[in-house]
Amino acid sequence: MPPLSHHNLSRRERQIMDVLYESSEASAHDVQAKIPSPPSYSAVRALIARLVEKGLVGFRQEGAKYIYHPVVTEKKASESAIHRMVKTFFKGSRVRAMNALLDLEGDEISAREIEELERHIARIKSLKTEGK
Repeated sequence: MPPLSHHNLSRRERQIMDVLYESSEASAHDVQAKIPSPPSYSAVRALIARLVEKGLVGFRQEGAKYIYHPVVTEKKASESAIHRMVKTFFKGSRVRAMNALLDLEGDEISAREIEELERHIARIKSLKTEGK
């Protein structure tokens, strides 16, 4: 399945995916109730149908009601969103994006989080030196 970024989700489609990730599954009525300034019920159904066509949402029938769930993992979706953000706002530079995040958080990063970042960087360094 192609990454989510290839599906060019609209704002409303992303909102629906957010509801489905948060709820794990929901009816169209549930989705409509949880998105801000929701469109009409028929518009929500049409948007969900488009997400089903794109292969991002699956469903099961429960009586007369359809229950929808995300097909793509939230991890894959978040990775796709980050990739899109880095490409769009940082000209594809992961270093520029990470520096911007670190500058933004600044004093709010805990010692534990810094240690976690250091461990991750050390792991990447060791992979790079092993690959030489």
